[in-house]
Amino acid sequence: MECQRLSLPPLSAPGEVVTFYSYKGGTGRTMALSNIAVLLARRENASVPVLMLDWDMEAPGLHHYFEQHEERPGVLEFFEACRQQLERISLETAGARAGGQDAGREDAALAQRVLDAIDWQQYVVRVDQGSPLYLMRAGRFDASYSERLAQMRWDQLFDACPALFRCFADTLAQHFRYVLVDSRTGRTDSAGICTTLLPKKLVVVFTPNRQSLEGVDALVTRAIEYRRSHEDEQRPLLMYPLPSRIEMGDGAQRAEWRRGDAHKGIAGFQPMFERLLRTSYGLSQIALDSYFDEVQLQQTKTFAYGEQLAVRIDQGGDRFSLTRTFEAFLHWLTGGYFPWQSSREIALLGAIGEARQALLFEPGRAVALPLARDLARLGELYRKDGRSAQALDAFRQSVEIRVRLLGEEHPDSLESKSGMARLLRQLGKLDEARFLEEDVLAVRERVLGSEHPDTLAARACLAQTLLLQGELAAALLLQDTVLATYARQLGGEHPLTLEAMDGRAATLLRMGLLAQVQQVLGTVVAARERLFGAEHGDTLRSKLALAQALGREGDLEGARRLLAAVLQVQERRLGGDHAATLATRDMLADIVAGQGDWAGARQLHEDQVAARERTRGLDHPETLMSQRKLAEALLRRGELDAARSVQEQVLEVHARLLGEDHLDTLHSKKQLAGTLQQQGDSEAARLLEDAVLSGSDRLLNAPVTEHADSVLDGARHLQETILAGRASGRGVAEPDTLSSMILMLQGMIEREQYAQADELADHMKSCLLRPGVPGKLRRRGMAQLKRMYKLQGNLNALLALQEDEVQALEGALSEARIGQR
Repeated sequence: MECQRLSLPPLSAPGEVVTFYSYKGGTGRTMALSNIAVLLARRENASVPVLMLDWDMEAPGLHHYFEQHEERPGVLEFFEACRQQLERISLETAGARAGGQDAGREDAALAQRVLDAIDWQQYVVRVDQGSPLYLMRAGRFDASYSERLAQMRWDQLFDACPALFRCFADTLAQHFRYVLVDSRTGRTDSAGICTTLLPKKLVVVFTPNRQSLEGVDALVTRAIEYRRSHEDEQRPLLMYPLPSRIEMGDGAQRAEWRRGDAHKGIAGFQPMFERLLRTSYGLSQIALDSYFDEVQLQQTKTFAYGEQLAVRIDQGGDRFSLTRTFEAFLHWLTGGYFPWQSSREIALLGAIGEARQALLFEPGRAVALPLARDLARLGELYRKDGRSAQALDAFRQSVEIRVRLLGEEHPDSLESKSGMARLLRQLGKLDEARFLEEDVLAVRERVLGSEHPDTLAARACLAQTLLLQGELAAALLLQDTVLATYARQLGGEHPLTLEAMDGRAATLLRMGLLAQVQQVLGTVVAARERLFGAEHGDTLRSKLALAQALGREGDLEGARRLLAAVLQVQERRLGGDHAATLATRDMLADIVAGQGDWAGARQLHEDQVAARERTRGLDHPETLMSQRKLAEALLRRGELDAARSVQEQVLEVHARLLGEDHLDTLHSKKQLAGTLQQQGDSEAARLLEDAVLSGSDRLLNAPVTEHADSVLDGARHLQETILAGRASGRGVAEPDTLSSMILMLQGMIEREQYAQADELADHMKSCLLRPGVPGKLRRRGMAQLKRMYKLQGNLNALLALQEDEVQALEGALSEARIGQR
């Protein structure tokens, strides 16, 4: 090993600092770091400089993984020198420090002055003569090591110069492509430095047990929040989970700890990290399926003892080797990809990037056409993942390349157009989708013939778009043609024939022909059970469609049996938190509620709320909708306190995220007001209703272009419901209530919304005709009612109103005479 002083030149571009952290010991964290360091240093013909820092000073062990080398001072001695420099500088400047906006710049200058005064390279030793791999040990392990470590106060060092650790990391990154930090475990000051201040990326190493996973959530959240909230630390921090010591022989237990098992009280590490990443980075939905399919460090007997480096021993790289797993992990860690990006996406992005680079040097079809193919595949992948903007961009590029090089009518050009049309249909851009699909269909009919499989597929796609546009007869005509051709060519039980029957059933359902829907879907379900099995995805999908038809026809029990059976299969095969499972549970809960089984509905909604919180987060709209449904079930069961608690949670989130006057917030206030009214807290209920009325007024009086018509209609409906409820709930409507109803009716008349105005007029007329209404207010209201009936030309309603008005006046006069006697 080298004994002379190192002289490491700066890099042309700064490297990155990666911290390896585990909440508990025994996870194999140091082992993982050592192996990854060796692999990184081997890259680019073994020319990538890599530095390992052993910051686990209470239990140092990184040096054991490498051959004997010179025992130099390490991290502890380096920061002892930093502390001495700070003390000297403090004496020279008499402790004077700037405040306010200049404090950050002064701290950075102070840190750089300290680092410039210390030759950091004397603390680094080379540990591999075949690659540029270096180590900064925890320290010199002499008799005074423990005492000196105990005297090192990391918090005081940070207070003396907050920028010191960040500038230290930047200095190392100028000389090493990768700086890998082996962090202390648990919640300690040194662990906080390693996870919060130093790194660009944080690797969380854990074993699948509660002790190891405990604390990870809080630490990662705190680290990311610190970087986001402190002005001097506005740097990204990416987190990569690394499961370790996974026993490969027990598949069932491995799946339980990865996916979770509610019956055994196992949360599952994948849902936990999905929730953590989603919450930390403000994402609506992520999936780590592909990542954890590839990244799990298996437990092996060979490396269970001693400090052996797997990447130096099992270099075969087969799928059972640790080397293969480490290399898979590095695809994400060093490739600039996020853990929620799939391996398929990473492979496509890599191929696309290489093709774009090749086009710069060798433009031509040989490179451009594979690029167009991969762009189309990437677009389809993004479409299925719901990443619409990225999908549309990929499809547009693919179409442009293929049309330019191959022509409008080439099969590959048509394939790209079809993929783009599917996406446009999914986005609701139906006219654009239809234009593309009609173009594709016309070409395929002319070139391939009307009964070619590609032509039939194009006709089926166009039918789906027509169905969504409401052109049901045209859609059904196309589907009948496709179905008849498939049945004649392939037989009645071919998968394509059954798929065509599925599409036809969807159109019949929209047309309300429920008996035909049940007949078609019953045939499809039976055939798919015979062909694929009762639990095949296509079979389940047909059962769900059949259950929907049964529910529409009123056969709630039949729908419930089907949905319950499908849900049971999905929970067992996909897990309780899978998107398909959640959708089925929602459907079943609605059917059960429709039967009046509020106990069953409550249980389903409770399961749904828990699953939504795990997969979407507490503040996601789908979680809030599930909470609303749960509150409704609780109300129906008379559990008013529990319902109120849920409604208050929903209201708090809506108000915080959307604002007090958002339509969803107003709906939440109205629902809570209804619960308060049932609990007998009329005053609190009225205050909330007043807030809804005021918020609705502000929405309705906002600039014309500020809100969509659906929002304005929702605000008016809220007002109508509240005012009508107040009017019908009392003997005499209060003047404020009547005045608001009159103003609302006037607005509806001016907007010519006569259907809504008629409904409000019926409530208002009965209130105006009751005894005790102030005369001036009654005359205002009657004038608006008469105006509405005249504009509608409804002479019968106008005459009836006048008769009712005369009778009301006569009744009032009679009461007055009786009172005088």
